[in-house]
Amino acid sequence: MTELARPEVLISEQEIAERVEALARQIAPRIDDDTVAVCLLTGGLWFAADLTRALWKVGRNVRFDALWLASYHDERKSTGRCEVRADLQRPLVGRRALVVDDVFDTGLSLSEAARLVKDAGASEVLTAVFARKPWPTSRGMEPDFVAWEAPARYLVGYGLDDEGKSRGLPYIGALD
Repeated sequence: MTELARPEVLISEQEIAERVEALARQIAPRIDDDTVAVCLLTGGLWFAADLTRALWKVGRNVRFDALWLASYHDERKSTGRCEVRADLQRPLVGRRALVVDDVFDTGLSLSEAARLVKDAGASEVLTAVFARKPWPTSRGMEPDFVAWEAPARYLVGYGLDDEGKSRGLPYIGALD
């Protein structure tokens, strides 16, 4: 990565860790060990891994599953519809589910995931995102738990990507 391509750091690796730990403490009283954490792939993987470890540290040993939805297709703008690329593997009937994603912007992926999880028989669906961006129009839902109120900028790192690149940055930065 050249110096010109380096994003402006908005939230450091240390601050990310602190926010994830604080969020785990908020979530823990609302879930139990039978809860299934459903990671939205691909971007939610980093946050879901850190969050499930943080939940374990505060006494919650959740189950884990993943749901692969696509609405961006390596573009900077959503296509406006969600495609299911890989469905859930774990039974959810009668269990609480915690849907975990990296960023809440249009709300399309999170609301579609919550619907799919509810349709799979979850008794309750809670949602957690690392970053919530402001949006110019009303979204159909709001996440139950948010670690960081992000600015309306083009974000990369900690799972957030630029056409498939920069997900592995240990911090969140802006490319605009």
